[in-house]
Amino acid sequence: MTILNHTLGFPRIGLNRELKKAQEKYWSGELALEDLLSVGCELRKQHWQKQKESGIDYIPVGDFAWYDHVLTTSMMLGNIPERHNNIINTIDLDCLFRIARGCSPDISASEMTKWFNTNYHYIVPEFYKNKVLKFSWKQILDEVDEALLLGHKVKPILLGPVTYLWLGKVKGENFDRLDLLKDIIPIYKYVLTELSKRGVDFVQIDEPALVLELPKKWKDAYFYVYKELFGITKLLLTTYFDSVEHNIEFIRDLPVQGIHIDLIFGKYNLKHFISKISPEWILSLGVINGRNIWRSDLLKWFKIIKSISKNHTRILIGSSCSLLHTPIDLEKEKNLDKEVKEWFSFSVQKCIELGLLSNALNNNDIDAITKWSLPIHERKFSKRVHKIEVENRLSNLSINTYKRLNSYNIRSIEQNKKFNLPILPITTIGSFPQTIDIRKLRRNFKLGSITKEEYAKEIKIHIKKVIRIQEELGIDVLVHGEAERNDMVEYFSEHLDGFVFTDNGWVQSYGSRCVKPPIIIGDISRPKPITIEWSKYAQSLTEKPVKGMLTGPVTILLWSFPREDVSLKKIATQISLALYDEVLDLEKQKIEIIQIDEPALREGLPLRKSSWHEYLSWSVDVFRLSSSGVKNTTQIHTHMCYCEFNDIINAIASLDADVITIETARSDMELLESFKKFSYPNEVGPGVYDIHSPNIPSAKLITILLNKAMKYIPIKRLWVNPDCGLKTRNWNETILALKNMVEATKKIREKIKESDLN
Repeated sequence: MTILNHTLGFPRIGLNRELKKAQEKYWSGELALEDLLSVGCELRKQHWQKQKESGIDYIPVGDFAWYDHVLTTSMMLGNIPERHNNIINTIDLDCLFRIARGCSPDISASEMTKWFNTNYHYIVPEFYKNKVLKFSWKQILDEVDEALLLGHKVKPILLGPVTYLWLGKVKGENFDRLDLLKDIIPIYKYVLTELSKRGVDFVQIDEPALVLELPKKWKDAYFYVYKELFGITKLLLTTYFDSVEHNIEFIRDLPVQGIHIDLIFGKYNLKHFISKISPEWILSLGVINGRNIWRSDLLKWFKIIKSISKNHTRILIGSSCSLLHTPIDLEKEKNLDKEVKEWFSFSVQKCIELGLLSNALNNNDIDAITKWSLPIHERKFSKRVHKIEVENRLSNLSINTYKRLNSYNIRSIEQNKKFNLPILPITTIGSFPQTIDIRKLRRNFKLGSITKEEYAKEIKIHIKKVIRIQEELGIDVLVHGEAERNDMVEYFSEHLDGFVFTDNGWVQSYGSRCVKPPIIIGDISRPKPITIEWSKYAQSLTEKPVKGMLTGPVTILLWSFPREDVSLKKIATQISLALYDEVLDLEKQKIEIIQIDEPALREGLPLRKSSWHEYLSWSVDVFRLSSSGVKNTTQIHTHMCYCEFNDIINAIASLDADVITIETARSDMELLESFKKFSYPNEVGPGVYDIHSPNIPSAKLITILLNKAMKYIPIKRLWVNPDCGLKTRNWNETILALKNMVEATKKIREKIKESDLN
């Protein structure tokens, strides 16, 4: 038996973020379409070759996307919302970008949300009754042809039709979106037939929805779909992010030729699982973590695979999921010290790991994988990992440390008296445009080409500008603009012990947006204050309150690459204690509105509801811990990004933040329905300005959104704000949008005064 290997996908952004740079130049009119297409073609060529050279047998094709792979699937199916069509109804790359980004103030982008429980985003498919679907975007076929011409052993990737429907939303007239299968299946049949003609061994068809606790009709849909698709070409039913063992009784009967399971994030009894599936099936084992950067213990996996290969002979090994969640190449990191660097494995190294492991299994020779795995075992004894003072502080926590002294009802009375804010108070979420000058300033300081004093002087000039602009606009609760911050997680991590950082460890978050997650290598503590200097200076410039801006413990945890030797709960509690100290220091400096952002709270939710309680319990606890020491008069805000709030509305209420701001502009305020049904008790700021789009909302549009919001949230508990931070927008867009936001709010305030008089 020969064991071959594959990855479930490779990062598409390019080692130097070539795709991001080309996209943004194209959007700004600086790059021609043919040049953008050329960049994509060259990146695919490089990535296929790099995987082949690293020892990968089956090269994935279909993992490249111009924005995200779900939107690519919508394009393939011709599922284009009418508002995004052009005058001649052609489906082209500009159409794709219109769906993702919007195209005018009145034509909004499609909604965006998180891909399962990751920090990768996708554009939510919109489903309309009687929508005509047809094969409209041949990207997958063109790219397979490209790879075949280059001589690669190709494995095409398609997002499965059932998961695609699960991820979308019905718009307009209500209907069962599963009814669309009758129109979708012929398109998949056509694509599979074309792939079969090209002589591929099998197709990776991604159905990650199978890890969920599915309703019966969705399980039945799988039988219907795969019965229809059977016999065209071999299908590898691909699952990841959790186990499918709870669904194996129906999966085992699906007419496919194999299954991929995630052994990193899924708990499996492998012998039991193997006994349930056909011996003729390919069993693809996801043994290399596609979501974290730690070097794999290949010796451990060698022993596991050897032990089960007697029970199942058709084994393939692979990454647990697509490698798009990890940086590209560790060898490009020149500033990590040798000890730490040997603990890590980026996408290229994960391909090497698969090559080493398959060679060891096929040749029964463990020398190379024993040497590879050694640094992981040596790390257990590193002094950089464990700190007794952090452990002692954790052990001294009591149940009373996790809550504020009084309830919101009491606190709100004292806060209203203290701040005396107008009805519909206006604020922003924290960051203001990160200009080229600001980025250059930070880079020069990091490189040592300017002194700390020179850096501080320039940052203060930017803060002063931001405060002045907000006052002139008429914003009520100000922010300092975060000019000193590179990223909301990286910035805080740089000021905490227990983290290390990469120079080029970029991963895609959505579209052209890339992030560089910090890496948690040991116990976490705060050696000194982080934000006090800038917040204190900003507050000295104005009589209006200035918010202290912090990133919450769950978000710092989930938007970093975490340790794997301790629980996520323990790491989050360590971060929370560091933030607890920062919050109290802010309060001592008269910063009495403090925002602790938790945009990742929903993202960390386990995929199966039966596992939700444990996670929500500790994630709520660590948020409460970070703010539990403040006075009643100190107002705690938090912010959350796109998510289905009804899933976690109880937990959101349990956070007990005085004010929560959320992203709602793209959903047309529909997300507030869960807050109304729940009778959410505290204050809410639903976003009225979609900062992910270059569109500038008019005062009229913002007025419409605010009037909708008032139907869900009592006006005395309603705030006005953009969807998210403004760092990705330019100053012209920002000022115009905020001016319209203030204008709309003031008009509503005037109407309320008039109605009171009448």
